[in-house]
Amino acid sequence: MGEELQKRYKRIDNKRRLILLSLLIVDILLIIVCLCVGSANLSLSQILQGFFNTGEHKYYLIVWKIRMPRVIAAVLAGGGLAISGLIMQSVLKNPMASPSTLGVSNAAVFGANFAIIVLGMGAFNSSAESDLFVNNPYFVATTALIFAVISVGLILILSHIKRFSSEIVVLAGLAVGAIFTAGTTMVQFFADSNQLSSAVFWSFGNLARATFLEDLIMFIVIATSFIFFMFNRLNYDAMTAGLDTARTMGVNTKSLSILSLLFASLITATCVSFLGIIGFIGLIAPHIIKRFIGDNHRFLIPASFLSGVAILLIADTISRTIVSGLSLPVGAITSLLGGPMFIYLLIRGKQKNA
Repeated sequence: MGEELQKRYKRIDNKRRLILLSLLIVDILLIIVCLCVGSANLSLSQILQGFFNTGEHKYYLIVWKIRMPRVIAAVLAGGGLAISGLIMQSVLKNPMASPSTLGVSNAAVFGANFAIIVLGMGAFNSSAESDLFVNNPYFVATTALIFAVISVGLILILSHIKRFSSEIVVLAGLAVGAIFTAGTTMVQFFADSNQLSSAVFWSFGNLARATFLEDLIMFIVIATSFIFFMFNRLNYDAMTAGLDTARTMGVNTKSLSILSLLFASLITATCVSFLGIIGFIGLIAPHIIKRFIGDNHRFLIPASFLSGVAILLIADTISRTIVSGLSLPVGAITSLLGGPMFIYLLIRGKQKNA
């Protein structure tokens, strides 16, 4: 009986490893597709020439100056937002939890609007192309990040005043998010047309604004958080069985919950501050992958990361090909993909529970 049980667990683990490997292969193929797709359609051989700088110099410029920072940002943001949503759902024991639940995105948008409108960082380029731009994007991103961290601090303080519970955290997040949304509306009301256009344009999820420096910052934040999550993978498994069960196993559920939410929110704040609003990935990716892997966080965390990468790469490819010569906001594409998918998951879950 014991040997059969071990064989069964081994088969399940092998299946999970196969899923991880499949997701990794899919992500690699999608990265190659993303590098090839664009206003200047390049073949795979031309991409390789540009990657190794062995062909025409324009191939090198397209690959390394334009497309590579964008693809790396998609990999980091997609995976980061996915594991952020997963950890929030695991800690709060709330399947509807996501990076937007704590109002982090709302606070980041308010910070960016404050920098662009109140501090005058938005402007209009009167050149032939007449493009909207931000005078100091790093200042805007930093301001967005500061307000996002402030929102997390407010939520944790409000949660600490009362008993720490998932309901309190969610309600506090909704309240804080509503306050920052109202603040954004008030700031935009007093903006001129150019400032308002710059602020709205910034809020669109846009991977094209990413640079290697921003990719490096996101990598540091996401890699640090990923290591923390993986280190506590067994603790998350224990919490899935119930907080009382986890406490009997020696898990400090309160400290772990606070730190986990802090790391998850920091990922969200960093991605939003650099790239704008990219919705639904933190909500959809964990739900999809749980159906194939279950609640084992040893596999669930990396699988959620890889699935988030795939979703954002697909959305980015669609955003650059759906309208010829234009790149649509990737945040709108993720919402268009994620909304119907989430409704389907809700209906399917309801049918299973019936």
